[in-house]
Amino acid sequence: MPISQLIVLAIIQGLTEFLPISSSGHLALVDELTGWADQGVLIDVAIHVGSLFAVLIYFRKDVGALIGGSMALLRGQMTDAGRLALYLIAASVPIFVVGFVVVSTGMVDGLRGVATIAWANMIFAVLLYWSDRAGATTKTLAEMSWGQAVIVGISQAAAVIPGASRSGVTMMAARFLGFDRREGARFSMLLAIPTILGAGAAATLELAETGNVTLQSDAVIAALLSFLVAWAAIAVFMRLLESMSLTPFVIYRVVLGAALLLWVYL
Repeated sequence: MPISQLIVLAIIQGLTEFLPISSSGHLALVDELTGWADQGVLIDVAIHVGSLFAVLIYFRKDVGALIGGSMALLRGQMTDAGRLALYLIAASVPIFVVGFVVVSTGMVDGLRGVATIAWANMIFAVLLYWSDRAGATTKTLAEMSWGQAVIVGISQAAAVIPGASRSGVTMMAARFLGFDRREGARFSMLLAIPTILGAGAAATLELAETGNVTLQSDAVIAALLSFLVAWAAIAVFMRLLESMSLTPFVIYRVVLGAALLLWVYL
């Protein structure tokens, strides 16, 4: 694989996975705009593993607490961290179900068109803007309920549409439910852990079926670069949310969607 393709894919995955701008949409656009050959399952797994390690390390205190809370649950003890772990599990179910249906029926290929990405960007950007401006926004994850966790999880299922943005739709739902920007982003990023693990496991099984499981230098480079970019993106984004709304990301997505529609229809 050309090193330029490897670098672009890793940077896009790392930069867009946790920002509310759609990693799947941007990766699909790279294929459409460049005509590059498909990067293959191994590189897909590698760049997702890189971004997974970034969120695990950045939120290491939360991850440690979740592990401890899960162990307490096995002993029959309910802690705040254990409850949050259950919420994350419950919120992950919808996207696993919808994702399985979309992939197994072949619908996934029909969703990768440029027009779909454009409309998804614009529609969900408007909803993100509305949610960021509506209602009270002071709740913390300590105040989350089962129903709210499930609502965020159901919204995440929309991420099977490239351009919708997994992080964008989950933050949108959290904001509509009255959660603080940083708390909504925190839940969204923690929710990415089981989501990426599930997608990565499915891709790894597919890879194993082909018999091509040899670790390659391209995969190592892609994973490392994706990790570094994703970690930096998370750190900057979480800091910006202390004093900034989500409007700049909304504007970017609306402009991107409009430009793509002009390209498709003109």
